[in-house]
Amino acid sequence: MNTSRHVRLQATEERSSVSPLELFFDLVFVFALTGVTELMAGDGGSARNLVRGLLAMAVLWWCWIGYAWLGNVIRADEGFARVSLFFAMGAMFVVAITIPEAFEDIAGGLSGPVVFAVGYFFVRLMHLVTFWLVSADDPQLRRQLLRFVPSMATGTTLLLVASQLTGAAQTAMWVAALVGDYLGTLFGGEGWRLNSPSHFAERHGLIVIIALGESIVSIGVGVANLPVSWPIILGSMLGLAVSGLLWWAYFDTTTLAAERALAAATGERQIRLARGGYSFLHLPLVIGIVLLSVGLKKVLNYAGDGSSHSLTEPLHGTPLVALFAGPAVYLLGLAAFKAYVTATMGPVNALRVATAAVLLLLIPLAGQLPALAALGLLAAVLLALVTYETLGFADHREEIRHGAHPA
Repeated sequence: MNTSRHVRLQATEERSSVSPLELFFDLVFVFALTGVTELMAGDGGSARNLVRGLLAMAVLWWCWIGYAWLGNVIRADEGFARVSLFFAMGAMFVVAITIPEAFEDIAGGLSGPVVFAVGYFFVRLMHLVTFWLVSADDPQLRRQLLRFVPSMATGTTLLLVASQLTGAAQTAMWVAALVGDYLGTLFGGEGWRLNSPSHFAERHGLIVIIALGESIVSIGVGVANLPVSWPIILGSMLGLAVSGLLWWAYFDTTTLAAERALAAATGERQIRLARGGYSFLHLPLVIGIVLLSVGLKKVLNYAGDGSSHSLTEPLHGTPLVALFAGPAVYLLGLAAFKAYVTATMGPVNALRVATAAVLLLLIPLAGQLPALAALGLLAAVLLALVTYETLGFADHREEIRHGAHPA
């Protein structure tokens, strides 16, 4: 990669690992996820806030995705890329702190929806400018960027328009912005670059860990101002078990098999696998975890706040749906991700799809149980899934993890 000594862009090598600066950037994303969880949990976890949280999550994800691709082409911690990423972090942080006002402005100060839209525009602009510098000696990549500009411009413009609207019209404009941005990327060609499949897979694996960390944070936030009690301890352990089981489902074999398939692919097929499997199909994983966080926060509040709830009181409404639908969405996304990247559905994926269906069917029953019992039911179903996969597909698991069948 030939650049001037003032810019000093250094290509990401095939065996590169995620840089400390990329991890630092991801900390801002953690804070943004916390804001989304708070937005969803507001007003008692209303359906309106749930929809708004999902829309905000999709916007934030697309901000993050752009820099995951950029960091796979050039080292994020070298030369101008470092400066660019710090500016993008600043804009991303402004977007994150504006999430509570992204749809409805709070009286006083600047207009929250406008600040959110402008911050999003600046994050995308820094990404585009840096990629433009990277593509100076790569005509194909530059043509790809030019095809990418219309969808980016459409998305950011429609968000600015949405900042001046309210109600259903505002929601419709947000949806239009996301559809234009996502579809523009999907159909905009395969002229991107992927220098290091291992770096790309690692970066997405780390963001899954970060999202799971947010689910654990939600457990603590839910009881932050309550005295420690046995119900709180039990609820915390069950919540941690659920997060741990979701971690197992992703990291035990799925991420290894997908990374190897991505590395084995070449040319445009590799770009399609990276875009479809990671950029698109990891979004349901993160959304599922955020939904789980909303449910966990409410369950722990029910378990510990004796003045407002009793231990026999069932979880209800949107928090109940989020508690079970979150892991279901996660498992469906995980099955789709593995099937897409490895080009095979397989019995493991079919089992995960079936388990997701079971979780959704259990929602009415869980609504009749005490909140802690509903959480225990969720943990039991996920434990049964992971245990069966680990023991029932032991040879398959051994081959993926260690490259050979057991002796």
